[in-house]
Formats: sequence, C-alpha cells, structure tokens
Amino acid sequence: MDISRTEQRILHLLAQGGRIEIERDDNRKIEAVKCFTRDGWVYPGFGLELFRKLKQKRAIKSSGGKPYRITERGLVLVRAEQDNR
Repeated sequence: MDISRTEQRILHLLAQGGRIEIERDDNRKIEAVKCFTRDGWVYPGFGLELFRKLKQKRAIKSSGGKPYRITERGLVLVRAEQDNR
C-alpha cells in the first residue's frame, strides 16, 4: 500500500520516537491533534484528516490512554529515510 509524502514524514518522525497527542471536547469528540518530535517540538501541518488516514491504515495506535505511537504495520509502511543528524 502506498502512502503519501506527508504520511511518510509523520511515520518517520514517529519511528524516531515522536508521539501524537489528541485533545477532546466536553462531548469526548476529538477537537485537536498535535504531533510532537522526540525532542518535544510540535510538527507543523499535522491535522485531523491526516490523523484519521494514519489511524485507518492502522499505522498508529494508542493503548491505555497514552499518546498515539507507531505500530509494527506503520514501521512496515515507512520506507527507510536517511537521518540528517
């Protein structure tokens, strides 16, 4: 299954230790999502639509109310990218 370039970037960021945190409103609906790098920086351009795409592809999941992390399926979907550090 092919994934878009933005999905690829987010999955790569999560594979390096990033996380996705969600905020809910009073009715328990998802109000906002934020993607954090492993250093704690917020990744720009990540929205609810991209979050739903990754969740639908089962590339990310949350367990026990913790932030969303990459799954084994997500690791398979992400292609190797050279780290520029």
